[in-house]
Amino acid sequence: MGSVDQGDSPLSPTPEQSPEALREALLALAGLPDESPALPAHLRTIVALSAAVVGPVDFASVTVSAAGGPRTEAASADAAEEIDLAQYAEDGGPCLAALRSATTVGVPDLAGVVVWPGFRDVAWRYGVRASLSIPLFAGSGAPIAGLNLYARDASAMRPLIQRVESCYTGDSAATTRLDAGSEQLLAGLAEALRCRDLVQRALGVLMDRENVAVGPAYRRLVDATTSGTSLTGTASAILRQHLN
Repeated sequence: MGSVDQGDSPLSPTPEQSPEALREALLALAGLPDESPALPAHLRTIVALSAAVVGPVDFASVTVSAAGGPRTEAASADAAEEIDLAQYAEDGGPCLAALRSATTVGVPDLAGVVVWPGFRDVAWRYGVRASLSIPLFAGSGAPIAGLNLYARDASAMRPLIQRVESCYTGDSAATTRLDAGSEQLLAGLAEALRCRDLVQRALGVLMDRENVAVGPAYRRLVDATTSGTSLTGTASAILRQHLN
């Protein structure tokens, strides 16, 4: 990619970007069908907002699976994409681990990384000292992307790593108050996980009621959802009908 300026920002923040917009973008993503043509735009928005409003984050990117292997769908700076590419080259690193395992992968101290030397060396060259990769879900509940957050200040990043990991595990022990952008990231992730749970419950109802597997049940849920609306609304309606 040639010379990379750490200040380069292909996804420049716009005046209307705010912490609340990040929460809303994460929630909207959770209600989209996995195959929605709107997915790339939502992922680009989440990357731009994460880099712009989450306090400890200097660079952000998002990794998706593709036919030719993983690729970076969007990056807030060339540095983030270069760090991603180092992980793809060695087929290992936090971004791939998060996408493949559907769990968060935090690296609170880059200096201690021994299993992913390519990732460590490139990230260190760009001044990154800590990172956090977060699986993102759309309607089916399977991970469709990994959000990668890169930070120069490891001490500032550690509380965010702890809070996000607690959000995904359901552990409420980590309660350190963070900056407004980080809190909105956490709120969006928590709401997205609740939406995923709601959709999964609705799929269970369809599977039982119509004696179909999860794949056809998901297809019926998508088909029953009006274009431009959220799958979570349809899922809520199915659950209400089931309770009645």
